[in-house]
Amino acid sequence: MTISRTIPLTFAIAGVLTACSRVTPTTEPAPSTPAPVAAPAATPAAAPAPAPAPSSAPAAGAPAAGTASTAVGDRLAGATGSVGGRDLSTSDPRAVLTEMIFFDYDQSELRSEARATLDAKLAFLQSNPSIRIRVAGHTDERGSDEYNIALGMRRAAAAKRYLVDLGIAESRIAVVSFGEERALNTESTEAAWAQNRRDEFEIVAGGAGTGTK
Repeated sequence: MTISRTIPLTFAIAGVLTACSRVTPTTEPAPSTPAPVAAPAATPAAAPAPAPAPSSAPAAGAPAAGTASTAVGDRLAGATGSVGGRDLSTSDPRAVLTEMIFFDYDQSELRSEARATLDAKLAFLQSNPSIRIRVAGHTDERGSDEYNIALGMRRAAAAKRYLVDLGIAESRIAVVSFGEERALNTESTEAAWAQNRRDEFEIVAGGAGTGTK
């Protein structure tokens, strides 16, 4: 190659390099960072509603304070369970304890229904250990006075023995006989005599209205 051709080529290369050095390189702008979004202010939890103040008014149907209750509430505790198809939890304790039992003619043995009645009495006597009762034996009008007094006593004793055998203390049950003297029905018929052959039960201590405690 000749020197005349080399010199123009050298100038040309130098010009290109000079031009390249003057070009400002472009840079890609950095992506903009979004401004942080402020979290919404927490909503304060609603304060719980105040509990209603207890009402001093009695519930609907409940007796007002100081009002005399029915016989069920005469300071006699209830009993639970069922005896002879009878729901003791809904039974009147006083009515159960004073319910009569009846006997066959000239007999002092307890009928099955009499034992069921005594079983119900037993539940209430166990629930009320301060209760004491009296059993009075009665007869119909047939027979002598002496015989009927003795028969009435055997009837009263039969009821007491049944309850004592099931755990009631003897001291809680008194017995007496009135024979034929206090007839429920004064007619001289089979139906009247059946009503008069009975044991009556009285609460003599531990129950309201008895005068004792």
